[in-house]
Amino acid sequence: GGEQINSVAVLPFENSSGSTDTDYLSDGLADSLIYRLSQLPNLKVSPTSSVMRYKGSSSELSQIAKTLNVDAIMSGRLVQRGDSLNISVQLIDARTEKLIWAEQYDRKMSDLLATQREIATAITEKLQLKLAGAETKGITKRYTDSNEAYQLYLKGRFHFAKRTKDDIQRSIGFYQQAIALDPNFALAYARISEAYGVMPLYPYLSPKEAIPNAKAAAQRALEIDPTLAEAHTAMATSLVGYDWNWTDVEREFKRAIELDPNSTAAHFRYGQYLTTVGRSDEAIAEVKRALELEPLDITMGAYLARIYLDARQNDKALEQGKKTYELERSHPVAVYNLALVYNANGMYVEAIDISEKALQNDPTSQHMLQNAGYAYARSGRRDKAEEIINRFEDIEKTTYVAPSLVATIYAALGNKDKAFAELEKAYKERDWFFTMLKVDPLMDSLRDDPRFKDLLKRLNLPE
Repeated sequence: GGEQINSVAVLPFENSSGSTDTDYLSDGLADSLIYRLSQLPNLKVSPTSSVMRYKGSSSELSQIAKTLNVDAIMSGRLVQRGDSLNISVQLIDARTEKLIWAEQYDRKMSDLLATQREIATAITEKLQLKLAGAETKGITKRYTDSNEAYQLYLKGRFHFAKRTKDDIQRSIGFYQQAIALDPNFALAYARISEAYGVMPLYPYLSPKEAIPNAKAAAQRALEIDPTLAEAHTAMATSLVGYDWNWTDVEREFKRAIELDPNSTAAHFRYGQYLTTVGRSDEAIAEVKRALELEPLDITMGAYLARIYLDARQNDKALEQGKKTYELERSHPVAVYNLALVYNANGMYVEAIDISEKALQNDPTSQHMLQNAGYAYARSGRRDKAEEIINRFEDIEKTTYVAPSLVATIYAALGNKDKAFAELEKAYKERDWFFTMLKVDPLMDSLRDDPRFKDLLKRLNLPE
């Protein structure tokens, strides 16, 4: 009995093995159940990024359910002793705080995959979702038959979520090991593509080093499984950054969303692309859709502030930028976008303050150097702005530097020739930020120059 359950949050499993070595298992089990349950058409599932904040938390279940806005919560414990695995799971109706279902599984580590499918199937039955034939395919879809490959995949997801350079590189290592064990593991290929595809956004790698790898991995994933939404999203993302083949980009994103309308990544990356080409209303709608699915995702929340700026809705950008920053003040994307919002709003004191604080922790963060340099230049502190440009030159001796970021500082200094020299370099190197030329507020002082119009023409953006 009881009311229909339309939404559920799967909390990270409590790891009672007494060793953090198996954290990837407890986090990964939740992650994979979330992934399988999100394939169901009529069920809203809180995504991994949102539930991870409750890891090891003693918050009341009713409070968590309220924040995440769900009817039911699933939680579990996991104990690993050698090769044996004990998993206990319970599903609670958050509205009545009554237990809907509980189960214990004693299995071998080598049965992890089958166990996880078994749990997902049992839950769907308990949720009484009357699933007709094809609609349960997400629950039983086999991404790999290799248990070991699956565990390596989970380790990859665990590291990717942290978004530091080392963690992203480690995630690629784990995905590659998974593929070595199962060469037909399409989802792992799609994740390799995703990891390489985002490297130039930080920038952790140059586009020339990263994007061909991203593309090859997406291509392989699509050959193995053309129905995998993640593979289409990954392909589209690599095309945005490098080929500027906008027709193909549009087609791949549409296909991803058609295959999986609840794919957060597809909506988010599509929104990112739409702002690039100047379709800001649609961009805002796509990212808001992604945030409905995943309300606490910092990267997406922060990027929405950026999209408001691109649309010249500066007040909304400020509100959104601050709100996301308050959720997680140490998140690099939240900090960077708030600094950008301050700069676009002419709040240079605030921009300098937040950028300099971030640079104490990470002296080579190119985004924070850009924001500090821009703010110094705009507030008349030329010597400080030039000092920042020197720091970029130092970094460039050992690491790829995104020339578009440096161009904005020259633009703020009123040194147009140098700004255009950097943009010319950005064009040649396929700098990811160069694709933002049409909308980037920090480039506004260059817009009337015929050289700017020429660069835009070469970007070949769709009308």
